[in-house]
Amino acid sequence: MLVYVRGHEGRGIGLLEKLKAYRLQDAGADTVDANLLLGHPSDAREYDEAAAILLDLGVTDVRLMSSNPAKDEALRALGIQVAERTGMFVPDVPHSVAYLATKRARMGHDTPPASDGSAWPELVAGRVPVSVHTAVDRDLVDRYGPLVADGAKQVYAQMAQSLDGFIATRDGDGAQLSGPEDHEHLHRLRPLADAVVVGAGTVTADDPALTVREVPGPNPLRVVIDPHSRIPRGARLLVDPEAPTLWLTGADDDAEPAPHVTRIPLSPKEFEPGNLVALLRRRGVSRILVEGGGSTVSRFLDAGCLDRLFLTSVPVLLGDGVPGVRGRPATTVRSAPRLASRRFDLGADTCTEIVF
Repeated sequence: MLVYVRGHEGRGIGLLEKLKAYRLQDAGADTVDANLLLGHPSDAREYDEAAAILLDLGVTDVRLMSSNPAKDEALRALGIQVAERTGMFVPDVPHSVAYLATKRARMGHDTPPASDGSAWPELVAGRVPVSVHTAVDRDLVDRYGPLVADGAKQVYAQMAQSLDGFIATRDGDGAQLSGPEDHEHLHRLRPLADAVVVGAGTVTADDPALTVREVPGPNPLRVVIDPHSRIPRGARLLVDPEAPTLWLTGADDDAEPAPHVTRIPLSPKEFEPGNLVALLRRRGVSRILVEGGGSTVSRFLDAGCLDRLFLTSVPVLLGDGVPGVRGRPATTVRSAPRLASRRFDLGADTCTEIVF
């Protein structure tokens, strides 16, 4: 719930007086003394309107997001029970260090706790931190918070491809296409998922482990789509017990897998993306990461099964090779869908997150 209360600009003294206070701060006064020199209290805000609005809406207790204990005390005095107050912290920047230090020293504002990336364990546990106070935590929450906040049942895909849309050369060489930052990004997507899905082509070409190695977090269930039962029997997914594996094969396959592998024979229709998602849902899987290859991701995209797509563009031109993500052909540029998206840099690469 967001209540906007008018008249709180400049801690209640108004914008014009706040500009005068800024001039005094430029001359050496801190933010408290500047207000006092102008004849104002250090904080002139009142919260009667906010409390009245909350009570009118039937809200008698709140979880307050603020680093200012005075707001907590004011609301309590006005009949609003503050069940919890969670500090709001942002990374310090050079021009705000002294200002924030004064608020903490003279106005009782909370001091940010020390952090070594504490946002990540919270995200892995399925919780979005209310506030962050380091640049690292801010980026983690900004990038991965929506995966946690938008509900448990999501299907998202990740793919790195060249500028001309290939994930490997004509000979199948796709090793080290994207940089280490994109690899870390992929390893952060894995523990946020309950299951990671790949096609038989990816297993045959790359022999991936599909485990979480570059960041802390649990390994997801590994799911292999193998309708023609063509992956090598020595593939790491089938012999490495580090994570449970679901092997989806053709109905006529009678292979005897290792103990960590569960083989499920399916009919051709059951391999359709929507049916695969339903199968995983029945097995208690909520978040699903479709990791590759290009054909598998494209099939899930074409079937309308993706909630998000993380598509990393690598500044290299392969000219030809194994195609990456391909959408449904548009008859005209005008008719092609314009998708909601945002972008973030991963070293030399650029990731575009598309929300469907």
